[in-house]
Amino acid sequence: MSTLQEAPQDRIFTVPNILSLARLVGVPLFLWLVLVEADWWALGLLVFAGLSDWLDGKLARALNQTSRLGMVLDPAADRLYILATLIGLTIRDIIPVWLVAVLVAREVAILPIAPIVRRLGYGGTLPVHFIGKAATMCLLYAFPLLLLGDHDGGAATAAKIIGWAFAIWGTGLYWWAAVLYWAQTRQLVLAGRGSSPALGPGSAHDPGGTGGPRDPGAEPPAGDQKGAETPR
Repeated sequence: MSTLQEAPQDRIFTVPNILSLARLVGVPLFLWLVLVEADWWALGLLVFAGLSDWLDGKLARALNQTSRLGMVLDPAADRLYILATLIGLTIRDIIPVWLVAVLVAREVAILPIAPIVRRLGYGGTLPVHFIGKAATMCLLYAFPLLLLGDHDGGAATAAKIIGWAFAIWGTGLYWWAAVLYWAQTRQLVLAGRGSSPALGPGSAHDPGGTGGPRDPGAEPPAGDQKGAETPR
């Protein structure tokens, strides 16, 4: 086997990554559809985004096509769809400004985590927690329903009620996930401070206890979090 063969985690052109890129390309189109009030087309695009989000994760595991690029693209696409929806629905007065402020504040609250993790010597990001994924899915369900709720009729009224339920739950879980990410970051910081600088087993440079230096591209350990899943 050639030593120049590309490592699985370094691959770029994979089926899951292509799906994630397609979702990213659809973000500005989705925002434009919302702003021109082409709601059914916008909803169709959101359905595609949701299905591709589910499918790319399944394919990444089934085809063994996990990659570092996928770890970035997948959550980035989710966040951009949420941001585009927030902008569109706020401009159309479907959701209040305070909800936007609460969700944006959550993103600001977790911004320092990435540089802290990199400073500890890890090249990756924290594993995506189940709570965070559930929060994102709640919000991705909430916004289409709130968009439907902006119309007339009994179905629209029901969609608005259910949409607000998802929005409230999703916002709460979003902040809960932020607390979990900070708790995990704190554990990593404390573990780093309590380790010997020597390259002995269990040191800060050898978190796995093997006696060797830490791989700069290593992913942070998931800790004791039950149900945590490593993103693509």
